[in-house]
Amino acid sequence: MNIILYAIPFFFLLIGLELLLEKVKHTSYYRVNDAVSSLSAGVLSRMIGVMKNIVPFTLYVLVYENAALFSLPDTLWMWITAFILYDFFYYWNHRFGHEVSLFWASHVVHHSSEDYNLSTALRQSSGGFFGFIFYLPMALMGFSPLVLLTVGSLNLVYQFWVHTQHVGKLGWYEWIFITPSNHRVHHAQNQIYLDRNYGGVFILWDRLFGSYQEELDDEKPIYGVRKALHSWNPFWANLQVYSQLVKDSVRTKRWSDKFKVWFGRTGWRPADMEQQYPLPRVDLSRFERYDTIMSTSAKLYCILQYLMTAILGVFLMMNASNMLVTNQLLLASFVVYSSVSVAWLMENRRFALWSEWIRSSLILASSLLLDMPQWLMAVLFFGGLISLMLMVQVKRSQKRQQTTPDHSDDQSHQVA
Repeated sequence: MNIILYAIPFFFLLIGLELLLEKVKHTSYYRVNDAVSSLSAGVLSRMIGVMKNIVPFTLYVLVYENAALFSLPDTLWMWITAFILYDFFYYWNHRFGHEVSLFWASHVVHHSSEDYNLSTALRQSSGGFFGFIFYLPMALMGFSPLVLLTVGSLNLVYQFWVHTQHVGKLGWYEWIFITPSNHRVHHAQNQIYLDRNYGGVFILWDRLFGSYQEELDDEKPIYGVRKALHSWNPFWANLQVYSQLVKDSVRTKRWSDKFKVWFGRTGWRPADMEQQYPLPRVDLSRFERYDTIMSTSAKLYCILQYLMTAILGVFLMMNASNMLVTNQLLLASFVVYSSVSVAWLMENRRFALWSEWIRSSLILASSLLLDMPQWLMAVLFFGGLISLMLMVQVKRSQKRQQTTPDHSDDQSHQVA
């Protein structure tokens, strides 16, 4: 059973409740562009994850079937032990994900949002091909692949609820488990909070291995990363740090530095790169969140596009085993294209509307021509029609905005 797939409705129910709290408490923890970007990254992660995890999972199966040292009985204590052990190895996987450049390049996606809400929890990486190495000891111990998948899914589902600012400190619970308070620390870029609180379920590992930091009353977390993404594009979010590592590795002169760029401490750069290609320094005392101007019609349009994209993504995950590989790849590619195209629109790219006209036309055509369930055909057809009508309003809004000077391809403005 795919636990994460069945948890998705509850994720969105909790996001809805948090949005209700947003209105009641008059907070500003959500922005449409950031939330859609986070949620799109989650869909992208699920699409690519189906293909990406085949090789690592196969290696785990091979180690389990050929090198397992024990044959473990299917008991409650076996499951409890597996759950705790998985979180222990998750701690080290997560810690390396922050402290080694190659691992950070894939994990950074989850931290690139400058907001902190339940949608941030779904902002997952599409990369990360080496994390499975940390769990191979469980195969040697005799924990079956099914057990690994189950406890891993439960671990990930638990982490969803801690991505909120509406829950304060929880007393004794803070000493044992990951909570919203100590996970807010993990997502903060303040110097005192940087690279702390790595556990997935248990905070005990951080207390034991010296990486724990309490949330301080006089130090409000500033969310995001030091090298800010400045984009809503989930595809670029997955490539940004890799791009910088490739540039530094190619440009630097010393061969040892070409290697160290990838496996050195996160943030380390060769001296010649720092001198010739310096990166801007972050002044958190003047921090402003990246934002872009969006009309009401554009916000409604982008939310609708995300919903249709998510429905297609869930449909693919639920029916992948009954679909031809070519159809899976075509549908997954369309989901990726949809996520990127909507990001272009949120960034006010000039060509974004043309991309969206093409995408909406493809949605209408697929709803009429492809063999799919009637309910999905209806959703895509009417969603496509509404999209076309909203797009007219978006176009009008853009024309009104163009009465102000200099709307470049990546026009944006910063807001506190």
